Amino acid sequence: MSIHDLLKMYIETGRIKVDKSAHPHLTTYHDPCNYGRKSEMVFGHGYFEEPRWITQQCVEEFVDMYPNRANNHCCGAGGGAWASPYAEERIFYGRIKAKQIKDTGAKLLIAPCHNCRDQIMKSLRKEYDMMDVEVKYLWELVADSLILEPREGEPESEE
Repeated sequence: MSIHDLLKMYIETGRIKVDKSAHPHLTTYHDPCNYGRKSEMVFGHGYFEEPRWITQQCVEEFVDMYPNRANNHCCGAGGGAWASPYAEERIFYGRIKAKQIKDTGAKLLIAPCHNCRDQIMKSLRKEYDMMDVEVKYLWELVADSLILEPREGEPESEE
């Protein structure tokens, strides 16, 4: 079971509740190579739909990049490139991803892979003039969208 399966199950069954109004800005999703194409090749199932569904439960407005899913472009940090000394090349390879993000007009980008998130947040935003785009992990989006209710028998917190 992946984090995608777990979060989807928790939301669908009501184990956790999320509030879309916590994220009112136009949001897009980046398909990481490992969770998408590689998972499809190795495990027979690429995680394309589940993270989109989860994202759409947590945001008011969603837009997909084009192309997307199995045809999405790599962010440039794949294959360990984020940790490599080849920053100039990594940033150059990420130029297509930066254009994809900008073309959506989104102000929030969900990137569930740590390499992708770091590449987009720490390199591409600065290099390609996208500092107005916030970048979050998928689990971070869910956590920031949670509706916290007291458990049965617990007193409500005073805020």
